[in-house]
Amino acid sequence: MRPPASSTSAIGARRALQAEKAFLDEARAGLSRRPPSLPSRWFYDARGSRLFQWITNLPGYYLTRVEREILSAHAGDVAAPFAGRPCAVVDLGAGDGHKTALLLRALAGVVPALAYAPVDVSTAALDEACARAAAAVPGVAARPVQASWTAALRRLPRTGPDEARLILFLGSSIGNLEHGEAGTLLRGLRRAMRPGDHLLVGFDLVKPLEVLRAAYDDPQGVTRAFNLNLLSRMNRELGADFDPGAFRHVATWDPRRPAMESWLEPVRAQEVHLGGRAFHLAAGERIHTEISCKYTSAQIDDFAEDAGFEELVRFEDRRGWFVDALWRVGP
Repeated sequence: MRPPASSTSAIGARRALQAEKAFLDEARAGLSRRPPSLPSRWFYDARGSRLFQWITNLPGYYLTRVEREILSAHAGDVAAPFAGRPCAVVDLGAGDGHKTALLLRALAGVVPALAYAPVDVSTAALDEACARAAAAVPGVAARPVQASWTAALRRLPRTGPDEARLILFLGSSIGNLEHGEAGTLLRGLRRAMRPGDHLLVGFDLVKPLEVLRAAYDDPQGVTRAFNLNLLSRMNRELGADFDPGAFRHVATWDPRRPAMESWLEPVRAQEVHLGGRAFHLAAGERIHTEISCKYTSAQIDDFAEDAGFEELVRFEDRRGWFVDALWRVGP
């Protein structure tokens, strides 16, 4: 039975207020740290989602192309364990869902019933992911979840006893977490999954530095616009008074993790107001906005073992730049 429209509207308004409060609380806490930081999950308002889609089509941004290559070649292999059973696909950080469509089409050919649950903080991204899923597999049951990854663990769509779940964590999403945070998330996913459920998770591998720099600091300036949009969003939604034009985008390499990192660097000293507080930023005092960890094969082994998953197979692109690992929950 569908809830009344007024009830649905009230739920949506309450979630929007909760999201705004979380955004404000996390932004104030981050700007209070040294070095200051802003959570990357707030990149993705409608404009941020569009900018990221443009980034994925840039010549130097290899990640989307190599993972699409993997899924185009191996979607049938991913779908094979679900043959003959109803299946629900839970897509964490779905974005626009264009890569997921490859998997949905493969699954539709072997399962009797298919549901799709994209998870994203962006309403615009969820709408586009559901539209792409419907175009790829007419009649697919859409169950969008507007939430962060961690919140989604508590809200994974309930399924029937015979319905298997395929959890997707594609792209370099896991790389946006520090290693300890990534391990915590994977253990949480493992606890939320049932025997027979599968997880397909993407890992960007260590590669030459010049390749990485081209991906995270493009000469076209789209990554700069994407990074700066976070400040513009805070101005629009939280009443902050950043001057985005007074910041520059900086991408750095940390060989210890290893990881690429994104920063916003003020070109002059300024005072910024947010939520009744003033924050002083010196010229050159960088604000950390994103981390993108790169992995070795041994690190991927450690993640699977630590979280308690059984690895079935790893799929690589032809250059060995990226891995999609298929894990399952054993009996």
